[in-house]
Amino acid sequence: MFTDYVKIIAKAGDGGNGAISFRREKYVAAGGPDGGNGGKGGDVYFEVDPNANTLVDFRYKKKFKAEHGNNGEGGNKYGKSGEDLTIYVPIGTVIKDATTNRVLADLSNEKQRELVLKGGRGGKGNSHFATATRQAPHFSQDGEKGEEKELILELKLLADVGLIGFPNVGKSTFLGRTTSATPKIADYHFTTLEPNLGVVKTEYGDSFVIADIPGIIEGASEGVGLGLQFLRHIERTRLLLHIIDVSGIEGRDPVDDFEKINNELRKYSEKLSKRTQIIVANKIDSMQDKTNYEKLEKLAKQKHLEIFKISAVTGEGVSDLIKHVSELLKTLPKEDLLEYETKKTYKLEEKENYTIIKEEGKYIIEGEPVERIMRRVNIADNESLYYFQKNLDALGVNARLKEMGIKEGDIVKIADYELEWED
Repeated sequence: MFTDYVKIIAKAGDGGNGAISFRREKYVAAGGPDGGNGGKGGDVYFEVDPNANTLVDFRYKKKFKAEHGNNGEGGNKYGKSGEDLTIYVPIGTVIKDATTNRVLADLSNEKQRELVLKGGRGGKGNSHFATATRQAPHFSQDGEKGEEKELILELKLLADVGLIGFPNVGKSTFLGRTTSATPKIADYHFTTLEPNLGVVKTEYGDSFVIADIPGIIEGASEGVGLGLQFLRHIERTRLLLHIIDVSGIEGRDPVDDFEKINNELRKYSEKLSKRTQIIVANKIDSMQDKTNYEKLEKLAKQKHLEIFKISAVTGEGVSDLIKHVSELLKTLPKEDLLEYETKKTYKLEEKENYTIIKEEGKYIIEGEPVERIMRRVNIADNESLYYFQKNLDALGVNARLKEMGIKEGDIVKIADYELEWED
């Protein structure tokens, strides 16, 4: 089964908690703090698997989780860091945040490995907070939560040439004629359900990959049929061969077919519509008259496009077309991909801002910097709360609350906690 689109949930490991501990040694009346730090949570990586060509395995396993870091211990023992998790995917897999649709990684190179989700940092043990004036801190930090996201895995075939055209125009026959691929071929009036890949080897030793993209129908760019799933496979190709039936047997208008397919490309992606394209007039062995071909030839001249006459069944004209494609590919850059693919690595950026809103008499503070500090505070310990206040001062939170007119007794909500303001 060829699977090219799945959703999964992946979570990096949580950081281990810091320990609260004091030395207990014989003849030492008041040992100092010796709580160790928690270990870091495991990261989540995605890596190219050279032997994979489908995402089918992800249909049966949807949740992936890296190992948590261990908690710190007394005696300044640090917790062990959690093991990283590596998820293997086929080359050509694009990983997106399902919520924002932002591209997190594009695994289009062999042996490529990308960090996608970061594990939480381990919490500090109480020994970390000892100072000259605070010699016996009774608080520590909890570890940070690891990142968790619903991810879209989208496989886009890495082919040099894409075959486009309506169903039953001869694309599968052409692929079978020119490569060692063995697509199912029959007189179907519905589209092939799976893309097929084949490698063309020319008589001069050159080779390139052709993808038989399942037949695009009118409305494909809007999701009619399986249009969107099919269109994504054309995005990485450098050259499009537009196969058009000129036999006249089915009463199709080749010019109308050309315009409809290109209209779908244009609506899906403006850049894709400008991809280099060659018109391939197929089924000339069954051509009832020259009218259809002459109309298509006139259109090609108007559009400044090259046109080749072939019969995928008999092989007439195929050799000349393949030779021309091989030479043309040498002039087309492989970097000519999607807009977001100008940069191959997508590093996650920490959100370093926060917002304060007043709602129903409460001051609600939201934002990763503040919530991160809140998660690592022991609210039952005064020293820990004092440390928390110092961090809020450093972020400018307290100053902004005063500017907004906060008064003693007002409620401040951070994450799941509600705190009472004191002047």
